[in-house]
Amino acid sequence: MQWEVVIGLETHAQLNTASKIFSGAATAYGAEPNTQACAVDLALPGVLPVFNRVAAEKSVRFGLAVGARINRKSVFERKNYFYPDLPKGYQMTQLELPIVAEGGKLRIQVGEYEKDIRITRAHMEEDAGKSLHEDFHGMTGIDLNRAGTPLIEIVTEPDMSSSAEAVAYAKRLHSLVRWIGICDGNMQEGSFRCDANVSVRLKGTDKLGTRCEIKNLNSFKFLEKAIDYEVRRQIELIEDGGRVVQETRLYDPDRDETRSMRSKEEANDYRYFPDPDLLPLVVSDAYIEEIRSALPELPQAKRERFMGEYSLPAYDAGVMTASREMADYFEATAKELGGEAKLAANWIMGDLSAALNKDGKDVADSPISSAQLASLLKRIQDNTISGKIAKEVFAAMWNGEGEADAIIEAKGLKQVSDSGAIEKIIDEIIAANPGQVAEYRSGKDRLFGFFVGQAMKASKGKANPAQLNDILKQKLAG
Repeated sequence: MQWEVVIGLETHAQLNTASKIFSGAATAYGAEPNTQACAVDLALPGVLPVFNRVAAEKSVRFGLAVGARINRKSVFERKNYFYPDLPKGYQMTQLELPIVAEGGKLRIQVGEYEKDIRITRAHMEEDAGKSLHEDFHGMTGIDLNRAGTPLIEIVTEPDMSSSAEAVAYAKRLHSLVRWIGICDGNMQEGSFRCDANVSVRLKGTDKLGTRCEIKNLNSFKFLEKAIDYEVRRQIELIEDGGRVVQETRLYDPDRDETRSMRSKEEANDYRYFPDPDLLPLVVSDAYIEEIRSALPELPQAKRERFMGEYSLPAYDAGVMTASREMADYFEATAKELGGEAKLAANWIMGDLSAALNKDGKDVADSPISSAQLASLLKRIQDNTISGKIAKEVFAAMWNGEGEADAIIEAKGLKQVSDSGAIEKIIDEIIAANPGQVAEYRSGKDRLFGFFVGQAMKASKGKANPAQLNDILKQKLAG
C-alpha cells in the first residue's frame, strides 16, 4: 500500500516584548518562580487587562513579512479550559478575527526543490504558567512567571508531506522571526516551539486522514523524529486493521515515541466568546504602512539579490541568508574583497562555520570579524599566502594570536613567488627521483601529483602553487 503523509504545523513564537501582553510584569527568562507574576497574571478579583501595543506591532510585522492580509479589526476571545497553571480558567486568544489573516506563505528548500508553505493565520495570545514535577515528591509546583507572556501562534495549511519539509519550514520560520526582530528564537527557553498535526492517506485519494497533534516540540531534531515515528505508527495501525483516533500526543525523546495525552478537543469544547474586558483591536492603514517601511530587507529578497549582485549559486545564497547575522557578515566581507564574493562565501561556509560549530558559537559571536576575515582573504588574492597556509593563519586568528598580516610576518608564512627559488627546489626533486621522472615521461601522468607534493613539502608549503605547477610541467617535459 502506498501512503501519503500530510502535515501542518502550529508554531508558538514568544514576542520579545519587555512586559507581558496584558500586564506590566516582566518577561525576562530565568527569574525565581512566581517573582514575575502580578495581580493581573494571578487573576485576582477585580483586575483588568491592558493590552501591550508592542505585541500588535510585532504581529503586524510578521504578517507583512510573509505577505499575509492584516485584519484592520481583530478581537480577543476567551478560550475556556482548566489547568492548574492557568489562573483565570481561560486563555485570552484570537479565533474568529485574528490580527494576521490568510494569504501568507513561506518558501522552503529541501534538497533540489523549492516549495511554498501557505500560512493560514497568525494570532496573538497569552501563554500559561508552568507545572513543575521534578522537585516535588508526589506533588506539582506551579510557576506563573510565564503566565501572560505574549505569543504569536502561526498556523499553516497541511502543505507538508514529510518530516524533512516540516523541519525546513520550521527552520525557515525560526530564521524569519529572528530576522525581523520579533522573537529571540531560543528553543531551550521555550521561546519557539511547534505542534505538528500529522495524518496519512492512501496515495491518489483527496480525503484527509484522521490527524493527531504532537504538542510542544522544542527542537528541530525532536520535530523530525516525532513526525517519523507518528507516521510509522499510523500506517502500521491502519494496515493491521485498526483506525487512527483524533487525539493530542506527546513525544518522548528517551523512548523515541509518541504517546497519547488526551482526546483532541474541538473549538466548541473551549466555549470561545469575545472577551468583555478588551475592546476590539483596530489598526489603521497608516500604522501598517509605517511598520512596512521599517521592515529590513527580507531573506528571500536578499537571497535573490546575492545571486544577482554577487553571482552566488542558489545554494550558497541560501546558506548566506540562513540568518540576518550571517547575511550581514557575508556582505561586509564580500564588499571588502571587491569581485571575490564567492571566495568569501566558500570560507564562511567552510572554515568559519566549522569553527563556529566546534565552539558552539553564532556568527555574531565570532572571534574573527568580517573585516579581519577579509584582510586574510586579501592575502590569498595578492598571492602573499596560499589557500593552504591561509587555513593555518585562520586557526591562529581564531585563537586570538592577532591580525592576519602580523601572523604571516611573525611565522614567516609568506608565499615564495621567486621563480628562481622554485626552479631550484624542482631541480633538486627531479634529480632525487630519476625513476619517477622516467615513468612520468613514459606516459604515467598521475605522477605529476607526486612531484607537486614533494616540491610543496620541500618549500614547507610556501611555494606559489600556480608558479610551481607551470615550472614543474616545463621541467618534466624536458
